[in-house]
Amino acid sequence: MSEQTKQKASDGFGPLIERRYWTEFRNAQKSAQEIMTYIQRNIEEFSPRTLASFEKEEGSDYTLRPGDEFHITILGPWNGDVRVLDVGDTHFRLETLEGHPEAGEITFSIAPVELFENALHFEIRSLARSRDGLVALTYDKLGVGKKAQEMTWVEFCERVCQFAGGEPIGDVQVRTRYEEDLDRQTEAEAE
Repeated sequence: MSEQTKQKASDGFGPLIERRYWTEFRNAQKSAQEIMTYIQRNIEEFSPRTLASFEKEEGSDYTLRPGDEFHITILGPWNGDVRVLDVGDTHFRLETLEGHPEAGEITFSIAPVELFENALHFEIRSLARSRDGLVALTYDKLGVGKKAQEMTWVEFCERVCQFAGGEPIGDVQVRTRYEEDLDRQTEAEAE
């Protein structure tokens, strides 16, 4: 494992931002576990190379384990590294490392959809702050990186649905919430 240190959300700049990208699809030709196992082994196939190219720097080519690391070549002025924190049958979680444009974590998961028979919900959820003020300005305020990031994860979700052989239930959904909204939700849940 490399000596790079984790960039925790608390180390970042600006508001804590939750970004969620998800797709739901019916009649997949593969199980949730089969889909996730393939994504874990072949994440680079799901990310559009022109926007964000994943290259495994640490770990086996045949499996995904905590401690594995990826270098991501990102469209724009910044690239970044991530480390695998957690791996399960239907999810995995990455943490950003020093120098990544964001400070925080991102989780990829898949689960059944309760409202539809034989349907799955695939989601990418990040909880992070910008690494510093310059990244916050270009990503969030000017929208330069934000649009590229959204395009990356939307296409990733579409490719998961295609790989699964499923029929999409609507378009890929995108939601962004900022710290104050997250705080209000936490307060409401506590009541």
